[in-house]
Amino acid sequence: MNFDREPPRPPEPSDFAVPLRQPLVMLRDTEGLLRRKAVDVLVPVLPDSVALRLQDASDLAEESLEELAEIDLETISDRDLKPARVLVGLSFAGFGGLAIALLMLYISSLHPEMSAGAGIHAYWYPYALLVSLGVTGMMMVGREILRSHRSSSPK
Repeated sequence: MNFDREPPRPPEPSDFAVPLRQPLVMLRDTEGLLRRKAVDVLVPVLPDSVALRLQDASDLAEESLEELAEIDLETISDRDLKPARVLVGLSFAGFGGLAIALLMLYISSLHPEMSAGAGIHAYWYPYALLVSLGVTGMMMVGREILRSHRSSSPK
């Protein structure tokens, strides 16, 4: 065996891998193509009041996606995304905690003969899913706190 062989080189980037258009422009075009066809098919079938509301919603979607497509993703910095990441983490943690409370309420009201431990044992999979969702949210928030602390320290 020849152990002195050089490792293989990674392939050169090709033109195939380079996106031709921005992702938000592709989203606008694809969604618009599908939405316009669906609206054209549904409007003649629906009552007039519902058809007008559907047309209004389609026009609003067109305007919103047009504004969205004008955003240049290259100009968005890591600092700009911090509030969104914190809100998503808090939403995960809050929804996980609320859903666990509702699961416990469900168990105690519909199965009063079960203790809390027996209820968790009987509904183990939803409980584990909701706990994992809450832990994920707390880890996202903790990661964001550590990230901001690390980036604010002098270099």
